[in-house]
Amino acid sequence: MMCVSSVLYFCSFLFPSSFISYMEPGNYTHITEFILLGLSEEAKLQPLLFGLFLSMYLVTFTGNLLIILAITTDSHLHTPMYFFLSNLSFADICFTSTTVPKTLMNILMQNKVITYEECIAQIFFFMVFVTLDNFLLTVMAYDRFVAICHPLHYTVIMNPRFCGLLLLVSWVLTLLVSLLHSLMVLRLSFCTELEIPQFFCDLRQVIQIACSDTFLNILVIYLATGLLGVIPLTGILFSYKKIVSSILRISSAASKYKAFSTCGSHLSVVSLFYGTAFGVYLSSAATDNSRASAIASVMYTVVTPMLNPFIYSLRNKDIKQALRKLFS
Repeated sequence: MMCVSSVLYFCSFLFPSSFISYMEPGNYTHITEFILLGLSEEAKLQPLLFGLFLSMYLVTFTGNLLIILAITTDSHLHTPMYFFLSNLSFADICFTSTTVPKTLMNILMQNKVITYEECIAQIFFFMVFVTLDNFLLTVMAYDRFVAICHPLHYTVIMNPRFCGLLLLVSWVLTLLVSLLHSLMVLRLSFCTELEIPQFFCDLRQVIQIACSDTFLNILVIYLATGLLGVIPLTGILFSYKKIVSSILRISSAASKYKAFSTCGSHLSVVSLFYGTAFGVYLSSAATDNSRASAIASVMYTVVTPMLNPFIYSLRNKDIKQALRKLFS
């Protein structure tokens, strides 16, 4: 719980008055826990949900761990593309580990309670790894752009120092944005409605049940989505526009296929990531059915990280060869 303590320390430093109002015993805004309603309240469905979440988590953890081991143990994969892929796999492991273990524990113990500190920590780490995923996919698109559009300068541009700098900048921006969202939640006060219609502490759902003014929180969410969502996606689309234009100018059919194959896995992961994300938020905006929104969020938070290793291993000969070496 060191991370939780760090978050609370920053909060007390930056927002002393609002933070003290939450911590003072007897204050009406002081709360100790939330209730996670989960996907279903029917008792007969709980074993099924437990089995589904456990199996998906184990597949996600094992698949992404194998990708990391295959890349680190095979010297042929020590390239910028696979360097970023190993970091993406690490982020996906942490992404699912932020929400699924707590969900499994709640189902197993038949307890829907999550403490206030755990909820804040879950929001923080959820935002960290989903934002990091976003940045890594953008950086990987830039890597493919340089490899295909500027192949002669690839090793010069994508040198180890520059790749490390891209990763460092991604982490710094991710931590700053996630800390800002967590601090903004700490300034909210909550009354009697403490039920969250999700299986984890979703930032939007927590803001919706607050009984204080949430204008600043919503404003920060829109600004962060615009800056860290739209701009990276625009960069990815621009990169692939240039990539497709360069590939179409290649005369050899075999070279075209090879160029497209190097981008196919990444483009599939990008489509899955943004497709499920937009699907979740559009469905939640179009319907008031919170249970349907919670079920849709499973695709975004659990299924997508689980499918990423399969996409890269099935469509990538280098990864398949490295996995064979790893197992042998």
